Amino acid sequence: MKKSVSIACIMAAAFGIAAPASAFEPNRPVEFVVTAGPGGGTDIFARTIQAIIAEYELMKAPVVVTNKGSAGGAEGFVYTAGYKGDAHKLAFGTNNAYLLPVRAKVPYKAEDLTPIAALASDEFVLWVNGKADYATAADFVAKAKEGGLKIGGSQSKDVDQILTSMINDATGAKINYIPFKSGGEAAVQLAGEHIDANVNNPSENAGQWQAGMVKPLCVFKSVKLTSEAKVVGDKGWSDIPTCKEAGIPIDNYSMPRTVWLPAGVEPDVVQFYADVLRKVSETPEWAKYLADTSQSPAYLSGDDFKAAIEMDGAAVSEVLKREGWLAN
Repeated sequence: MKKSVSIACIMAAAFGIAAPASAFEPNRPVEFVVTAGPGGGTDIFARTIQAIIAEYELMKAPVVVTNKGSAGGAEGFVYTAGYKGDAHKLAFGTNNAYLLPVRAKVPYKAEDLTPIAALASDEFVLWVNGKADYATAADFVAKAKEGGLKIGGSQSKDVDQILTSMINDATGAKINYIPFKSGGEAAVQLAGEHIDANVNNPSENAGQWQAGMVKPLCVFKSVKLTSEAKVVGDKGWSDIPTCKEAGIPIDNYSMPRTVWLPAGVEPDVVQFYADVLRKVSETPEWAKYLADTSQSPAYLSGDDFKAAIEMDGAAVSEVLKREGWLAN
């Protein structure tokens, strides 16, 4: 009898991808709980991972994706946390997993979740209208110090407003924050000249930049974006200066894409999924996903991920405390 070999297995061998060996192996369908609505960044994040796992046969068990995104993602985290010790429920989110309980009254604690890994870093860019006469971020700050400028962003007391508070604190600016339902809505408002700026992720404003309706002033990153893709003429992501060199003394501000299990799972369960996700991060499909969404590679697990959570939580908590946004 001839042995059959799947195309996925051939590709896995070619790229050095192999299902991780572990004492644990899921024996029933695994649920990927997306803590956001369909079609958004977190949804695409989870479904991309689902597709790569299937293509390279990194797990024998099938994966089912469900969306539970109400209450700023709290619905999905509460749902996942409710399955304490269950090795077949994974929540997909951002730093909202551990920041929501700090800034809002939600029926779960960060300790109700077990961190598995972070796989990508979604960067933040300071965008202004394409007709604005600001040549640099320093020009924008000088005007913002006079007061009256409006920055739009997604939600209240979330990553966009936290960054706006950091800009004001670091520069002495007096920027007013206007919350919208999503970064996409903030992009539309900026393109229509209803607000003066936003701090959207690259992918959220890419279309408007390409159309000349908005333009980037700087990226909140210690080094420039590495993508060589051109967006407008000969200008592309790698041409955007860092905010620190352009006039805003903030070195790094980004949003991690993260994956979580419920509390109470065994260490070998955590290791199994961390290994699967590491294998995902090493595929050409993942590299394409990062390039398409203008995100940075940032795989972290174990103690490294826990240290990053602690550092990010401390920095954000400082802002929340200063602004009086801590949950009672």
